[in-house]
Amino acid sequence: MSVGDEVRTDQGRPQQSLGTAAARNLATTTKSVPQMQEITSRWLLRTLPWVDIQGGTYRVNRRLTYAVGDGRITFVKTGDQVEVIPAELGELPVLRSYEDEEVLTELARRCRQRAFAPGEVIADFGNRNDGVYLLAHGRVEKVATGPYGDDSVLGVLADGAYFGDQALLDGEAIWEYTVRAGTATTVLILSRQDFQEVAERSPSLRDHLAQVRSIPEQRTNKYGEKAVELAAGHSGEPDIPHTFVDYEPRPREYELSIAQTVLRIHSRVADLYNQPMNQTEQQLRLTVEALKERQEHELINNPDFGLLSNCEYEQRIQPHAGVPSPDDMDELLSRRRGTKLFLAHPRAIAAFGRELNKRGLVPETIDIGGNRIPTWRGVPLYPCNKIPISEARTTSIIAMRTGEEDQGVIGLRQSGIPDEIEPSLSVRFMGINEQAIIKYLVTAYYSAAVLVPDALGVLENVEIGRWR
Repeated sequence: MSVGDEVRTDQGRPQQSLGTAAARNLATTTKSVPQMQEITSRWLLRTLPWVDIQGGTYRVNRRLTYAVGDGRITFVKTGDQVEVIPAELGELPVLRSYEDEEVLTELARRCRQRAFAPGEVIADFGNRNDGVYLLAHGRVEKVATGPYGDDSVLGVLADGAYFGDQALLDGEAIWEYTVRAGTATTVLILSRQDFQEVAERSPSLRDHLAQVRSIPEQRTNKYGEKAVELAAGHSGEPDIPHTFVDYEPRPREYELSIAQTVLRIHSRVADLYNQPMNQTEQQLRLTVEALKERQEHELINNPDFGLLSNCEYEQRIQPHAGVPSPDDMDELLSRRRGTKLFLAHPRAIAAFGRELNKRGLVPETIDIGGNRIPTWRGVPLYPCNKIPISEARTTSIIAMRTGEEDQGVIGLRQSGIPDEIEPSLSVRFMGINEQAIIKYLVTAYYSAAVLVPDALGVLENVEIGRWR
């Protein structure tokens, strides 16, 4: 602006005082620290009991359990055609530990694909069992007649399950329940006749089946652990049974996982631009927050130690109507003693709330650290946005018993590492390079362990998009 030019207001009048834009050049601005949308409540990290370990490894010793091959079966889909991965047939009890790929491929090739409509009967009670059914897609119900003559649902099976496998060993097996499709369902059927034809041409499969039949039935408790022989209620001087408690010969070991990054800060920024906030501190603070978010994500989703991957198959249940109802939550609670907490995606909690509203139920809430947390049967239901939502708009709800004393789920860490700023989290100075960049190595070590299978349960395939 040249001398003599007159400043005018928006209304065209001459300006009579100093404007705010010019005044700000002499003013001090009050600023916030850098904000970050990624930060969440991270309830899993806050509620999980953390156990300090040495040597980076935690071994879970258990009583000897006789495994029966109760995992899930994986399929591949090409268009509308579904095929079972041959090696996945080893999840069937009769084929457990059988590794002849050529024979497994032949068995997979003989599986016939069938589709069933919702409500259609797949297998009827009392009829002869003609083979094993592999559930590639959909949800089915196992139904039997209850003590009062009405239908009783024994269980709900979903993708990857199987039923009818006893027919592969027993030619006289019959269906002890009715199997009914709850949704549009696709199954692969391996008939007993096809199985027997392959076995007749394969010496290795015949030898395997002979070995399976020759193994004496082991006495176990209801959890599959080798039974402890006891006597009770006797009188006189009978022979008292002898026993011992056997352990798993190869117990699982959990190694600490790691999350790392290298934070880089220019020395000029660190030297000159530190008032009123320290640039290095703020950079480290936000980096650590992102690291903790990733840590919680890994504890939920990691394929090795994540909670969703480590839940045993018998501890996974399916919602009877798709949506998360109070009945499903009660079923999830009934699978374990002393459940300490639920974890669910916020949208799953909203879907559960809609079901409560339909029934006129109002859940109790408790105060935890100044937050009102909803509960079900007194068990807090914590939000966790790290639990994934599938493309089909389904998710999972996790139930846990926690703590070493209760044989629950625990978090693992190792305190006392060099340059530690929090337990098992360190920031180590890595020097300054020729471009005057200061480098810090930020590291977190962590893992999680499930001490006994019933400490962790999952309600799977929960629908969150249904509003009626």
